[in-house]
Amino acid sequence: MPTFRSGALAVSTAVAVFAAFSGTALAQKKYDTGVTDTEIKIGNIIPYSGPASAYGIIGKTEEAYFRMVNEQGGINGRKINFISYDDAYSPPKAVEQVRKLVEGDEVLAVFNPLGTPSNTAIQKYLNAKKVPQLFVATGASKWNDPKAFPWTIGWQPSYQSEAQIYVKYIMKEKPNAKVAILYQNDDFGKDYLKGTKDGFGEKGASMIIAEEAYEISEPTIDSHIVKLKSLNPDVLLIYTTPKFGAQTIRKTAEIGWKPLQILTNVSASVGSVMQPAGFDNAQGVLSANYAKDPTDPQWDNDPRFKKWHAFVDKYMPGANKADGNLVYGYGAAQTLHKVLEMCGDNLTRENLMKQAASLKDFEPDTLLPGVKINTSPTDFAPISQLQMMRFKGDKWELFGDIISADAPSN
Repeated sequence: MPTFRSGALAVSTAVAVFAAFSGTALAQKKYDTGVTDTEIKIGNIIPYSGPASAYGIIGKTEEAYFRMVNEQGGINGRKINFISYDDAYSPPKAVEQVRKLVEGDEVLAVFNPLGTPSNTAIQKYLNAKKVPQLFVATGASKWNDPKAFPWTIGWQPSYQSEAQIYVKYIMKEKPNAKVAILYQNDDFGKDYLKGTKDGFGEKGASMIIAEEAYEISEPTIDSHIVKLKSLNPDVLLIYTTPKFGAQTIRKTAEIGWKPLQILTNVSASVGSVMQPAGFDNAQGVLSANYAKDPTDPQWDNDPRFKKWHAFVDKYMPGANKADGNLVYGYGAAQTLHKVLEMCGDNLTRENLMKQAASLKDFEPDTLLPGVKINTSPTDFAPISQLQMMRFKGDKWELFGDIISADAPSN
Protein backbone atom coordinates (compact mmCIF):
# COMPACT_ATOMS: atom_id res chain seq x y z
CA MET A 1 0.00 0.00 0.00
CA PRO A 2 1.19 3.55 -0.65
CA THR A 3 2.39 5.69 2.19
CA PHE A 4 1.74 9.40 2.42
CA ARG A 5 3.63 11.74 4.73
CA SER A 6 0.57 13.92 5.11
CA GLY A 7 -1.31 11.21 6.97
CA ALA A 8 -4.25 8.97 6.13
CA LEU A 9 -6.33 10.07 3.17
CA ALA A 10 -10.10 10.19 3.18
CA VAL A 11 -11.65 6.94 2.01
CA SER A 12 -13.07 8.50 -1.17
CA THR A 13 -9.68 9.86 -2.16
CA ALA A 14 -8.01 6.54 -1.39
CA VAL A 15 -10.53 4.79 -3.66
CA ALA A 16 -9.79 7.30 -6.42
CA VAL A 17 -6.07 6.74 -6.01
CA PHE A 18 -6.57 2.98 -6.15
CA ALA A 19 -8.71 3.25 -9.25
CA ALA A 20 -6.12 5.41 -10.97
CA PHE A 21 -3.55 2.66 -10.59
CA SER A 22 -5.84 -0.33 -11.22
CA GLY A 23 -4.11 -3.04 -13.20
CA THR A 24 -0.66 -1.82 -12.23
CA ALA A 25 1.39 -1.80 -9.10
CA LEU A 26 0.39 1.06 -6.82
CA ALA A 27 2.99 3.79 -6.83
CA GLN A 28 4.17 5.53 -3.69
CA LYS A 29 4.12 8.94 -5.32
CA LYS A 30 1.16 10.67 -6.94
CA TYR A 31 1.63 13.76 -9.09
CA ASP A 32 -0.47 16.10 -11.19
CA THR A 33 0.66 18.48 -13.91
CA GLY A 34 3.57 20.62 -12.79
CA VAL A 35 5.27 18.10 -10.51
CA THR A 36 8.18 15.69 -10.95
CA ASP A 37 10.54 13.93 -8.55
CA THR A 38 12.72 17.06 -8.60
CA GLU A 39 10.44 20.05 -9.30
CA ILE A 40 7.16 21.76 -8.39
CA LYS A 41 5.94 24.47 -10.78
CA ILE A 42 4.05 27.29 -9.06
CA GLY A 43 2.46 30.12 -11.06
CA ASN A 44 1.76 33.72 -10.03
CA ILE A 45 0.38 36.92 -11.51
CA ILE A 46 0.98 40.34 -9.99
CA PRO A 47 1.09 43.96 -11.24
CA TYR A 48 4.76 44.65 -11.89
CA SER A 49 3.58 47.59 -14.01
CA GLY A 50 0.51 49.83 -14.17
CA PRO A 51 -1.45 51.66 -11.45
CA ALA A 52 -0.77 49.07 -8.73
CA SER A 53 2.89 48.39 -9.55
CA ALA A 54 3.89 49.11 -5.94
CA TYR A 55 2.61 45.61 -5.17
CA GLY A 56 5.14 44.06 -7.58
CA ILE A 57 7.62 43.75 -4.72
CA ILE A 58 5.38 41.02 -3.27
CA GLY A 59 6.10 38.81 -6.29
CA LYS A 60 9.80 39.60 -6.06
CA THR A 61 9.75 38.68 -2.36
CA GLU A 62 8.06 35.35 -3.09
CA GLU A 63 10.58 34.59 -5.84
CA ALA A 64 13.41 35.34 -3.39
CA TYR A 65 11.79 33.19 -0.68
CA PHE A 66 11.64 30.14 -2.95
CA ARG A 67 15.20 30.81 -4.11
CA MET A 68 16.15 30.54 -0.43
CA VAL A 69 14.13 27.34 -0.03
CA ASN A 70 15.79 25.82 -3.12
CA GLU A 71 19.25 26.65 -1.80
CA GLN A 72 18.30 24.82 1.40
CA GLY A 73 17.36 21.68 -0.51
CA GLY A 74 13.81 22.42 -1.62
CA ILE A 75 10.61 20.96 -0.17
CA ASN A 76 10.66 17.21 0.41
CA GLY A 77 13.59 17.10 -2.02
CA ARG A 78 11.89 19.09 -4.81
CA LYS A 79 12.91 22.53 -6.03
CA ILE A 80 10.26 25.21 -6.54
CA ASN A 81 10.04 26.63 -10.06
CA PHE A 82 8.25 29.95 -9.36
CA ILE A 83 6.87 31.49 -12.56
CA SER A 84 5.51 35.02 -12.09
CA TYR A 85 3.96 37.22 -14.78
CA ASP A 86 2.90 40.86 -14.92
CA ASP A 87 -0.86 41.44 -15.28
CA ALA A 88 -0.57 45.26 -14.94
CA TYR A 89 -3.67 45.18 -12.66
CA SER A 90 -5.74 44.56 -15.82
CA PRO A 91 -8.39 41.80 -15.73
CA PRO A 92 -8.04 40.92 -19.46
CA LYS A 93 -4.27 40.71 -19.05
CA ALA A 94 -4.75 38.58 -15.92
CA VAL A 95 -6.86 36.09 -17.90
CA GLU A 96 -4.24 35.96 -20.67
CA GLN A 97 -1.35 35.38 -18.25
CA VAL A 98 -3.18 32.75 -16.18
CA ARG A 99 -4.07 30.81 -19.34
CA LYS A 100 -0.37 30.91 -20.22
CA LEU A 101 0.56 29.58 -16.77
CA VAL A 102 -2.02 26.77 -16.88
CA GLU A 103 -1.95 25.73 -20.54
CA GLY A 104 1.60 26.72 -21.52
CA ASP A 105 3.77 26.44 -18.41
CA GLU A 106 1.51 23.73 -16.92
CA VAL A 107 1.85 24.85 -13.32
CA LEU A 108 0.45 22.88 -10.40
CA ALA A 109 -1.32 25.94 -8.95
CA VAL A 110 -1.69 29.71 -9.28
CA PHE A 111 -0.47 31.14 -5.98
CA ASN A 112 -1.19 34.55 -4.38
CA PRO A 113 -2.60 36.29 -7.48
CA LEU A 114 -3.17 39.92 -6.46
CA GLY A 115 -6.17 42.20 -6.68
CA THR A 116 -9.93 41.77 -6.58
CA PRO A 117 -10.52 42.66 -10.28
CA SER A 118 -7.86 40.24 -11.55
CA ASN A 119 -8.92 37.40 -9.29
CA THR A 120 -12.58 37.86 -10.16
CA ALA A 121 -11.63 37.61 -13.84
CA ILE A 122 -9.75 34.31 -13.43
CA GLN A 123 -11.83 32.60 -10.74
CA LYS A 124 -14.34 30.77 -12.96
CA TYR A 125 -11.64 29.66 -15.40
CA LEU A 126 -9.40 28.18 -12.69
CA ASN A 127 -12.32 26.46 -10.96
CA ALA A 128 -13.53 24.99 -14.26
CA LYS A 129 -10.00 23.69 -14.89
CA LYS A 130 -9.72 22.49 -11.26
CA VAL A 131 -6.49 24.41 -10.79
CA PRO A 132 -5.93 25.78 -7.25
CA GLN A 133 -6.31 29.58 -6.96
CA LEU A 134 -4.27 29.48 -3.82
CA PHE A 135 -4.04 32.12 -1.06
CA VAL A 136 -5.52 34.99 -3.05
CA ALA A 137 -3.96 38.41 -2.32
CA THR A 138 -7.10 40.47 -1.69
CA GLY A 139 -9.47 40.81 1.27
CA ALA A 140 -12.77 40.43 -0.56
CA SER A 141 -15.08 37.98 1.19
CA LYS A 142 -15.91 36.13 -2.05
CA TRP A 143 -12.75 34.00 -1.79
CA ASN A 144 -14.30 32.18 1.19
CA ASP A 145 -16.98 30.30 -0.74
CA PRO A 146 -15.85 26.66 -0.82
CA LYS A 147 -19.21 25.35 -2.07
CA ALA A 148 -19.37 27.51 -5.18
CA PHE A 149 -15.61 27.86 -5.74
CA PRO A 150 -13.82 24.86 -4.18
CA TRP A 151 -10.53 25.68 -5.94
CA THR A 152 -10.23 29.27 -4.59
CA ILE A 153 -8.96 30.11 -1.10
CA GLY A 154 -8.03 33.47 0.47
CA TRP A 155 -5.16 34.37 2.76
CA GLN A 156 -5.37 37.78 4.44
CA PRO A 157 -8.26 38.82 6.72
CA SER A 158 -11.43 39.59 4.81
CA TYR A 159 -12.81 43.09 4.83
CA GLN A 160 -15.92 41.75 6.57
CA SER A 161 -13.78 40.17 9.31
CA GLU A 162 -11.89 43.43 9.78
CA ALA A 163 -15.15 45.39 10.07
CA GLN A 164 -16.47 42.97 12.67
CA ILE A 165 -13.34 43.52 14.74
CA TYR A 166 -13.92 47.29 14.68
CA VAL A 167 -17.49 46.67 15.84
CA LYS A 168 -16.26 44.52 18.72
CA TYR A 169 -13.98 47.36 19.80
CA ILE A 170 -16.82 49.91 19.61
CA MET A 171 -19.22 47.68 21.53
CA LYS A 172 -16.67 47.31 24.31
CA GLU A 173 -15.38 50.88 24.50
CA LYS A 174 -18.34 52.96 23.31
CA PRO A 175 -21.47 50.82 23.64
CA ASN A 176 -23.81 53.80 23.35
CA ALA A 177 -22.06 55.47 20.42
CA LYS A 178 -23.75 57.03 17.43
CA VAL A 179 -21.92 55.60 14.43
CA ALA A 180 -21.53 57.04 10.93
CA ILE A 181 -20.17 54.92 8.06
CA LEU A 182 -18.38 56.40 5.05
CA TYR A 183 -17.83 53.76 2.40
CA GLN A 184 -16.72 53.36 -1.20
CA ASN A 185 -19.67 52.40 -3.39
CA ASP A 186 -18.28 49.13 -4.76
CA ASP A 187 -17.60 45.55 -3.62
CA PHE A 188 -14.74 46.79 -1.43
CA GLY A 189 -16.85 49.28 0.54
CA LYS A 190 -19.93 47.08 0.62
CA ASP A 191 -17.94 44.21 2.17
CA TYR A 192 -17.00 46.50 5.06
CA LEU A 193 -20.59 47.72 5.35
CA LYS A 194 -21.95 44.17 5.53
CA GLY A 195 -19.35 43.14 8.13
CA THR A 196 -20.28 46.15 10.24
CA LYS A 197 -24.00 45.45 10.13
CA ASP A 198 -23.46 41.75 10.85
CA GLY A 199 -21.29 42.71 13.81
CA PHE A 200 -23.77 45.11 15.35
CA GLY A 201 -26.73 42.81 14.71
CA GLU A 202 -29.95 44.18 16.17
CA LYS A 203 -28.11 47.03 17.89
CA GLY A 204 -27.18 48.43 14.50
CA ALA A 205 -30.65 49.86 14.07
CA SER A 206 -30.12 52.25 16.96
CA MET A 207 -26.33 52.76 16.80
CA ILE A 208 -25.77 53.35 13.06
CA ILE A 209 -27.16 56.80 12.32
CA ALA A 210 -25.67 57.34 8.85
CA GLU A 211 -24.41 55.36 5.86
CA GLU A 212 -22.75 57.63 3.32
CA ALA A 213 -21.49 56.22 0.01
CA TYR A 214 -19.08 57.92 -2.37
CA GLU A 215 -17.96 57.05 -5.89
CA ILE A 216 -14.30 56.32 -6.60
CA SER A 217 -14.56 58.74 -9.55
CA GLU A 218 -15.24 61.71 -7.24
CA PRO A 219 -12.24 64.06 -7.04
CA THR A 220 -12.98 64.91 -3.40
CA ILE A 221 -15.31 63.67 -0.69
CA ASP A 222 -15.25 66.85 1.40
CA SER A 223 -19.00 67.38 0.95
CA HIS A 224 -19.72 63.93 2.37
CA ILE A 225 -17.65 64.74 5.47
CA VAL A 226 -19.50 68.02 6.03
CA LYS A 227 -22.83 66.21 5.68
CA LEU A 228 -21.84 63.52 8.21
CA LYS A 229 -20.62 66.11 10.73
CA SER A 230 -24.07 67.74 10.69
CA LEU A 231 -25.52 64.51 12.11
CA ASN A 232 -23.10 64.67 15.07
CA PRO A 233 -21.97 61.02 15.31
CA ASP A 234 -19.44 59.96 17.95
CA VAL A 235 -17.67 57.43 15.73
CA LEU A 236 -16.73 57.68 12.04
CA LEU A 237 -15.90 54.43 10.25
CA ILE A 238 -13.72 55.29 7.25
CA TYR A 239 -14.13 52.45 4.74
CA THR A 240 -12.08 54.00 1.98
CA THR A 241 -9.09 53.42 -0.26
CA PRO A 242 -5.93 55.45 0.54
CA LYS A 243 -6.61 58.68 -1.37
CA PHE A 244 -9.99 59.16 0.30
CA GLY A 245 -8.72 58.05 3.68
CA ALA A 246 -6.23 60.91 3.63
CA GLN A 247 -8.93 63.34 2.48
CA THR A 248 -11.25 62.27 5.30
CA ILE A 249 -8.68 62.70 8.07
CA ARG A 250 -7.60 66.09 6.74
CA LYS A 251 -11.16 67.41 6.23
CA THR A 252 -12.45 66.38 9.68
CA ALA A 253 -9.58 68.36 11.20
CA GLU A 254 -10.20 71.38 8.96
CA ILE A 255 -13.81 71.67 10.08
CA GLY A 256 -12.98 71.07 13.74
CA TRP A 257 -14.82 67.76 13.97
CA LYS A 258 -13.33 65.26 16.41
CA PRO A 259 -15.18 61.92 16.30
CA LEU A 260 -13.39 58.67 17.03
CA GLN A 261 -12.08 57.75 13.57
CA ILE A 262 -11.46 54.13 12.54
CA LEU A 263 -9.66 53.58 9.24
CA THR A 264 -9.36 50.50 7.02
CA ASN A 265 -6.14 48.47 7.22
CA VAL A 266 -5.57 48.94 3.48
CA SER A 267 -5.50 52.73 4.03
CA ALA A 268 -3.25 52.68 7.10
CA SER A 269 -0.03 53.45 5.22
CA VAL A 270 2.02 56.12 6.97
CA GLY A 271 3.61 57.30 3.74
CA SER A 272 0.60 57.38 1.42
CA VAL A 273 -2.20 58.28 3.87
CA MET A 274 -1.20 59.52 7.31
CA GLN A 275 1.57 61.84 6.08
CA PRO A 276 -0.53 63.50 3.33
CA ALA A 277 -3.40 63.85 5.81
CA GLY A 278 -1.00 65.58 8.20
CA PHE A 279 0.43 63.86 11.27
CA ASP A 280 -1.19 66.47 13.55
CA ASN A 281 -4.59 65.71 12.01
CA ALA A 282 -4.08 61.94 12.28
CA GLN A 283 -3.40 61.71 16.01
CA GLY A 284 -5.65 59.15 17.69
CA VAL A 285 -6.97 57.56 14.49
CA LEU A 286 -7.51 53.81 14.94
CA SER A 287 -7.01 50.87 12.60
CA ALA A 288 -6.00 47.21 12.93
CA ASN A 289 -3.22 44.93 11.74
CA TYR A 290 -2.35 41.22 11.64
CA ALA A 291 1.31 41.38 10.60
CA LYS A 292 4.44 42.76 12.22
CA ASP A 293 5.38 46.27 11.15
CA PRO A 294 9.03 46.32 10.01
CA THR A 295 9.38 49.91 11.28
CA ASP A 296 8.23 48.96 14.80
CA PRO A 297 11.29 48.56 17.07
CA GLN A 298 9.48 46.09 19.34
CA TRP A 299 10.21 43.36 16.76
CA ASP A 300 13.95 44.06 16.56
CA ASN A 301 14.75 41.22 18.96
CA ASP A 302 11.88 38.93 17.99
CA PRO A 303 13.44 35.55 17.03
CA ARG A 304 10.86 34.90 14.32
CA PHE A 305 11.15 38.35 12.76
CA LYS A 306 14.93 38.13 12.83
CA LYS A 307 14.54 35.35 10.24
CA TRP A 308 12.72 37.81 7.99
CA HIS A 309 15.48 40.41 8.43
CA ALA A 310 18.14 37.80 7.63
CA PHE A 311 16.19 36.68 4.55
CA VAL A 312 15.90 40.24 3.20
CA ASP A 313 19.58 40.97 3.90
CA LYS A 314 20.75 37.88 2.02
CA TYR A 315 18.21 37.42 -0.76
CA MET A 316 16.91 40.97 -1.35
CA PRO A 317 19.91 43.22 -0.60
CA GLY A 318 19.06 46.90 -0.92
CA ALA A 319 15.30 46.35 -0.63
CA ASN A 320 13.32 48.85 1.45
CA LYS A 321 12.66 47.07 4.74
CA ALA A 322 10.06 49.71 5.68
CA ASP A 323 7.81 48.38 2.90
CA GLY A 324 5.22 46.11 4.49
CA ASN A 325 4.77 44.29 1.17
CA LEU A 326 8.02 42.43 1.87
CA VAL A 327 6.45 41.18 5.10
CA TYR A 328 3.28 40.18 3.26
CA GLY A 329 5.08 38.26 0.51
CA TYR A 330 7.24 36.34 2.98
CA GLY A 331 4.23 35.33 5.10
CA ALA A 332 2.20 34.14 2.12
CA ALA A 333 5.16 32.19 0.69
CA GLN A 334 5.85 30.59 4.05
CA THR A 335 2.22 29.44 4.16
CA LEU A 336 2.52 27.78 0.74
CA HIS A 337 5.79 26.20 1.92
CA LYS A 338 3.94 24.66 4.86
CA VAL A 339 1.13 23.31 2.68
CA LEU A 340 3.53 21.74 0.18
CA GLU A 341 5.35 20.05 3.08
CA MET A 342 2.00 18.69 4.30
CA CYS A 343 1.32 17.23 0.84
CA GLY A 344 4.33 14.94 1.10
CA ASP A 345 4.56 12.85 -2.08
CA ASN A 346 0.86 13.24 -2.91
CA LEU A 347 1.28 16.37 -5.03
CA THR A 348 -2.05 16.39 -6.81
CA ARG A 349 -4.14 19.54 -7.17
CA GLU A 350 -6.89 17.89 -5.14
CA ASN A 351 -4.56 17.10 -2.24
CA LEU A 352 -3.00 20.56 -2.43
CA MET A 353 -6.43 22.09 -1.81
CA LYS A 354 -7.19 19.49 0.86
CA GLN A 355 -4.03 20.41 2.79
CA ALA A 356 -4.60 24.15 2.28
CA ALA A 357 -7.98 23.60 3.93
CA SER A 358 -6.39 21.67 6.83
CA LEU A 359 -4.13 24.28 8.44
CA LYS A 360 -4.25 24.31 12.23
CA ASP A 361 -2.75 27.15 14.30
CA PHE A 362 0.00 27.78 11.76
CA GLU A 363 2.10 30.85 12.62
CA PRO A 364 4.27 32.37 9.89
CA ASP A 365 7.25 34.35 11.19
CA THR A 366 5.67 37.63 10.09
CA LEU A 367 2.26 37.50 11.80
CA LEU A 368 1.60 39.20 15.13
CA PRO A 369 1.98 36.91 18.16
CA GLY A 370 -1.36 35.19 18.72
CA VAL A 371 -2.55 35.56 15.12
CA LYS A 372 -2.79 32.04 13.71
CA ILE A 373 -3.79 30.55 10.38
CA ASN A 374 -6.68 28.11 10.53
CA THR A 375 -8.68 26.59 7.69
CA SER A 376 -11.21 23.79 7.24
CA PRO A 377 -13.24 22.34 4.37
CA THR A 378 -15.98 24.87 5.19
CA ASP A 379 -13.73 27.84 6.07
CA PHE A 380 -11.46 29.19 3.33
CA ALA A 381 -10.49 32.36 5.26
CA PRO A 382 -7.09 31.54 6.78
CA ILE A 383 -6.62 34.71 8.86
CA SER A 384 -9.49 36.20 10.86
CA GLN A 385 -7.67 37.87 13.75
CA LEU A 386 -6.30 41.39 14.07
CA GLN A 387 -4.99 43.69 16.76
CA MET A 388 -6.13 47.27 17.14
CA MET A 389 -3.61 50.07 16.65
CA ARG A 390 -3.61 53.82 17.30
CA PHE A 391 -1.72 56.50 15.38
CA LYS A 392 0.59 58.42 17.70
CA GLY A 393 3.32 60.83 16.70
CA ASP A 394 4.49 59.58 13.31
CA LYS A 395 3.71 55.87 13.64
CA TRP A 396 1.13 53.27 14.62
CA GLU A 397 1.13 51.73 18.11
CA LEU A 398 -0.51 48.36 18.74
CA PHE A 399 -2.72 48.01 21.80
CA GLY A 400 -5.13 45.58 23.44
CA ASP A 401 -5.61 41.89 22.78
CA ILE A 402 -5.78 39.99 19.52
CA ILE A 403 -9.44 40.08 18.43
CA SER A 404 -11.11 37.33 16.41
CA ALA A 405 -13.90 37.99 13.94
CA ASP A 406 -16.90 35.81 13.30
CA ALA A 407 -17.43 36.55 9.62
CA PRO A 408 -19.31 33.61 8.09
CA SER A 409 -18.50 32.14 4.71
CA ASN A 410 -20.80 33.13 1.88
